[in-house]
Amino acid sequence: MAAIYQAVYRRASSLVCRLHSTYVRKMRYLNELKEDDSLCRQAQTSGTFYLFHNLSPFLQKAGKKYLVPQLGAAEMKRILEKFKETEQWIEKSVLIGCSDEHVPHFALDLGALEKSVIESELKGSFTDLRKALFVVDGKDSPLLASAQSLLRWHDSHQYCSKTGHPTQKNVAGSKRACHASGITYYPQMSPVVITLVSDGSRCLLARQPLFPQGMYTALSGFCDVGENVEETVRREVAEEVGLEVESLQYSASQHWPFPSSCLMIACHALVRAQQAEISMNSLELEEARWFGLDEIMEALKRDPRSSKQEDGRFLPWFPPKQAIAHQLICEWVKQQTS
Repeated sequence: MAAIYQAVYRRASSLVCRLHSTYVRKMRYLNELKEDDSLCRQAQTSGTFYLFHNLSPFLQKAGKKYLVPQLGAAEMKRILEKFKETEQWIEKSVLIGCSDEHVPHFALDLGALEKSVIESELKGSFTDLRKALFVVDGKDSPLLASAQSLLRWHDSHQYCSKTGHPTQKNVAGSKRACHASGITYYPQMSPVVITLVSDGSRCLLARQPLFPQGMYTALSGFCDVGENVEETVRREVAEEVGLEVESLQYSASQHWPFPSSCLMIACHALVRAQQAEISMNSLELEEARWFGLDEIMEALKRDPRSSKQEDGRFLPWFPPKQAIAHQLICEWVKQQTS
């Protein structure tokens, strides 16, 4: 029996080591591509490409599913030749990852080319990213989000903030440099806290005027310069709903591309039940209210299409599973039911 256990343990340990070494090799390969322009340029000839048009990703519909196609280098060359463009267009792409087999993935924006021709040629459509994130497979959502954020960053950082001279992208797109000033610019994310407030038996959700009808979510706000996460949570809750946070707990984080590239830092915050009267900031929110457990569980089953009632009102619904707000709400339900 002991021998069997040891054999199983050795097999499991060997598997963990192999998985770990695969990850390490992949990360080091990606780092080499970012630092070595010649190596990255060579990788573009064997990599796959995700297409965008003015920051909208290209999708193909297969039955009820939406797929994110990866085009090979040969297919990219064919598309560019159709528009009488040279292969140098591919150098406008940015590196966004690679497979375990070291097949590099790039994102390329074809916004200067005729959209309808590309869509007809490839039998798909360029879709607004907000819609795309909620219809594609969960594993593709983070890739599309990071790809769009990187493409947007390059589009808005073409000039040096000190000299006004044009900046140059490295082949991988991991940085831009101003040769006049010697400054190297790197893509950055803005930290944002997203907080699910609870008084112990209820949770607080809110909506802004620009939200789709009926959608409620957790409170969120950008970190001010000099603030830590705890200070931002307390300030945002006080500003938006007039409540004072008694304690808070970190949950998880998520990259989010809206309105620009953000790092969403998700927390649970507890306020005293005796001091839970909402005083909403109407300049930021359209509505904020407490939800009980039963109402939350019903709303989790609801999607936007089924929320509209015959009298024109909308029942509450929440962000989809890909959003970290959904995770916060599900964690709160689990805490309440356990």
